[in-house]
Amino acid sequence: MSDQSTSREPHHHDRRPGGHRRDGHEHGPGRWSRFGHQVAHLARPHGHEAADKVDPAMETSAEGMRTLWISLGVLAVTAVLQTGVVVLSGSVALLGDTVHNAADALTALPLGVAFVLGRRAATRRFTYGFGRAEDLAGIVIVLTIAASSALAAWTAVDRLLNPRTIGYLPAVAAAAVIGFIGNEWVARYRIATGRRIGSAALVADGLHARTDGFTSLAVLLGAGGAALGWPLADPIVGLLITIAILAVLKDAVREVFRRLMDAVDPALIDRAEHVLRAVDGVVEVGELRMRWIGHRLRAEIAIVVAGDLSVRDAHRIAVEAEHALLHAVPRLAAALVHADPATRHGDTDPHAPLARHRAPA
Repeated sequence: MSDQSTSREPHHHDRRPGGHRRDGHEHGPGRWSRFGHQVAHLARPHGHEAADKVDPAMETSAEGMRTLWISLGVLAVTAVLQTGVVVLSGSVALLGDTVHNAADALTALPLGVAFVLGRRAATRRFTYGFGRAEDLAGIVIVLTIAASSALAAWTAVDRLLNPRTIGYLPAVAAAAVIGFIGNEWVARYRIATGRRIGSAALVADGLHARTDGFTSLAVLLGAGGAALGWPLADPIVGLLITIAILAVLKDAVREVFRRLMDAVDPALIDRAEHVLRAVDGVVEVGELRMRWIGHRLRAEIAIVVAGDLSVRDAHRIAVEAEHALLHAVPRLAAALVHADPATRHGDTDPHAPLARHRAPA
């Protein structure tokens, strides 16, 4: 592919909240409220203003923050209820579970910081913005899950070597059920939101909450075993739960690792290729790359157009290709479309002029 750029009037799609440019025309920020943007969108549903997606970056970050705050509140209530039972029963197992739940709820903090950072505009040093902060938060969450599994294993072994008597078993069992219900609800909520907005870190945090629910089940089963006169039931079940936590850890590591390595769902690539080939004037789709920046996608595409086209016509096709992608690919925030001319044999000529269409996020 040639490195030349001969398009004299690049077409921009700016999805930042400060305004947008369309074919060189500026639209000043602050003229419409969010409600006004939505009303305008009803009248012009195919426009490409920043408001057409209701500011996807801000909207998804706000949804992620809302999920974090709600789930943090649920976990806080759960921890308070369990603390009351710990004071009554003196259960070391429930104490460990309560401390574990309270500490793990704090994993929302690095993810919340990541969502706030992700809202910052790109700079000359961080030209892609700060969306990668979510990936760093994902690493912190994975490390926390690993520490949780180590703590669960250590506690289980300690109870095997030093059995403890548990009092107020019905209250302990009830607190364990509350812990499981609270954590499982938070897990489902975070995972669903994370997958909807494309946040691998939030999905990993949801999986982490699920491990806390497993720990609460260990307390419940251990209390049941103690009620039946088998004090070793608690540590044995604890070891089994540790294995389950390791399985969840594997899923979280895979999720975060793929995001760090710029992996995307192959179905998205297939969909993008299908959309591009349907654009009038696109002869073939060459190189197509996508990557996640936080919970937004960026794409870089090389398309092949007829070799006898003018630069203006090649540019127009690139614009149409970018429009089609923005409409068809979920959470795609920006695309750079590079047009290469085809030779008579269907190959591209690396020395021929080309049109480059850049769409900054």
